[in-house]
Amino acid sequence: MKSKPVVKLLIVLLAGLLFWAFFAFDLNTYLSLSELKARLDSFNAFYESHQWLTMMIYLGIYILVVALSLPGAVIMTLAGGALFGLFTGTILVSFGSTIGATLAFIFSRYIFRDMVTRKFGSRLEAINRGIEKEGSLYLFTLRLVPIFPFFIINLVMGLTSMSTFSFYWVSQLGMLPGTIVYINAGTALASIDSLNNILSFKLLFSFALLGIFPILAKKVTGQIKKRKVYSGFKVPNKFEYNLVVIGAGSAGLVASYIAAAVKAKVALIEAHKMGGDCLNTGCVPSKAILKSAKVAALIRNASKYGISASSPDVNFEDVMTRVKSIIKQVEPHDSVERYTGLGVDCISGYGKILSPFEVQVNDRVLTTRSIIVATGASPLIPDLEGLDQVKYHTSDTIWDIEKLPERMVVLGGGPIGCELAQAFSRLGSKVTIVQRGPQILKREDPEAAKLVLQQFEADGIRVLTGHAAKMIDTRDGDSALICTHDGQEVRIDFTDILIALGRTPNIKGFGLEDLGVELKSGSVIETNEFAQTNFPNIFCSGDVKGTYQFTHTAAHESWYACVNALFGSFKTFRVDYSTIPWATYTEPEVARVGLNETQAKEMDIDHEVTWFDIAELDRAIADSENRGFVKVITPKGKDRILGVTIVGNHAGDIIAEYVLAMKHQLGLNKILGTIHIYPTMAEANKYAAGMWKKNHAPENLLKYVEKFHAWRRR
Repeated sequence: MKSKPVVKLLIVLLAGLLFWAFFAFDLNTYLSLSELKARLDSFNAFYESHQWLTMMIYLGIYILVVALSLPGAVIMTLAGGALFGLFTGTILVSFGSTIGATLAFIFSRYIFRDMVTRKFGSRLEAINRGIEKEGSLYLFTLRLVPIFPFFIINLVMGLTSMSTFSFYWVSQLGMLPGTIVYINAGTALASIDSLNNILSFKLLFSFALLGIFPILAKKVTGQIKKRKVYSGFKVPNKFEYNLVVIGAGSAGLVASYIAAAVKAKVALIEAHKMGGDCLNTGCVPSKAILKSAKVAALIRNASKYGISASSPDVNFEDVMTRVKSIIKQVEPHDSVERYTGLGVDCISGYGKILSPFEVQVNDRVLTTRSIIVATGASPLIPDLEGLDQVKYHTSDTIWDIEKLPERMVVLGGGPIGCELAQAFSRLGSKVTIVQRGPQILKREDPEAAKLVLQQFEADGIRVLTGHAAKMIDTRDGDSALICTHDGQEVRIDFTDILIALGRTPNIKGFGLEDLGVELKSGSVIETNEFAQTNFPNIFCSGDVKGTYQFTHTAAHESWYACVNALFGSFKTFRVDYSTIPWATYTEPEVARVGLNETQAKEMDIDHEVTWFDIAELDRAIADSENRGFVKVITPKGKDRILGVTIVGNHAGDIIAEYVLAMKHQLGLNKILGTIHIYPTMAEANKYAAGMWKKNHAPENLLKYVEKFHAWRRR
């Protein structure tokens, strides 16, 4: 066992020595197209006299070049065609490339795998599970359509659990078509002996093959994958629909709208209410109750506007009536009548996917070319002792209450918990937020969370960070949440408890498990960059996809899912997540797009921070809303925007300018050069850009400019 490190060291030294010698003695100059053409005649003469020796030397050099991952394999492949012809050249290159690749594979496994496994064992386990499942097909695809250079594939595959035998035969089979194409091109090169030969059909055809081979190979691998995934399923002779969408929330509505707009026949299946969570239990009702709560807060704090303050007389029943009326006003936008008028077949019932081409709803079986799963998400309910003994609320059920909670505990300090905590506190409830982590709004920078926390304290909200919920105690008819904090138990009495710990995708009950749609971490549907599942005609968008659980992101994803579902055989589009914005509608609002400072530090990005204090903004001062900031993250010395955080009044509105700038790669100089209306909150964007410009003023140049002006005054 002690000799193993020594052997490894000797192997590494030998490989390093050969690699060094290759460049030290300029051997790479022999592996160029010009050198190949210049020496082709002498190569041919030697080959005619020593055929077997030439083939063995060529094979040995080829194996060495590939095994050491040296540049020049392509030139050597062309040389094989030029020197040996199509048949013999293909055999030599096929075996030479595969043997060399396998040696590189073995080298990587022997030298690096133990070290990599110790450091990245958990990550490697997931990769190995995938390799065990369909590693051969994956390697075959990489060989046929090289997304990465072959030498990288050789070295990386050595770190996995793939067997050496499987690596060898899959590599040889996968590289064979490409080998033939390049060898054929090499035979054409050999035939050039005058300028007229450059335009010969054989040469043009050979290089045309080089151009179209990756496209053809991609099509072939796509067909192989399809045949594998669809084996056992019968494809209908005729389809009733081009697209069936399951779920009529934001994602499903947008997908079906787009499909109908491009004249596809689309069915939209919804078991409950059109509009989904956003309309019925999420965005719309929460913003409605927040507005009522803000009015109550304005009445309490009217004195700062020169008006006598008073305690608002909150009629909670009327507040909830208003919330429901707001839903009713928005409802027609998402109604069956509207979407039917647009050309969508709206079907009420539970949709179940029977096969990649069949969806059952009620007593009907719909046949369809493509399916979009847009089933949304549900509140995450913790496994908390005693929770089943109380009538708890979630963001879905809180809208059914008729009486204002006297003492409310909000379990969770994320956006949903913070928004509803502030709303109920301002309406008159005594609210306590319980957060396991060290800060509320954990996805935001500490400065942003601190400003919200200060307002919560001013509103009378009790915020307990670092408190882990342990159980619910319901003794003597009273209810209390028992938490642990710094090793001590803390008891929080309540009349109502709101569970606000996030949302979990709705993946059960739709036939996904029976069909074999792959899941990520057991709770999220696995999709690729085109929003496709492992079944190429089944797509996913919205909260169930689990990437970003925002209404606007659901709509964004659905455009890609729908277009790829309908037109993917001609053109596919990768889902663009580069500029996803979001806002938390507390007072003050917190809005963000791109990276924040915390993430930039975690990712070790060389960055700088530009800060503008909204306390200096005239409109904010006039509105007595002069708190908050604009915080812009840029690369060192550049005005390119990596991310922005805004805290303040209407932050969710004024951040849109930065979203546009990032989407279209406009820097802070462009924002600075844009006219902004005075006085508006949006001026904060221009002033932030001005702060960046001030921080990057050309000081040396300004010294000369100062001297120039002084000279002009003489």
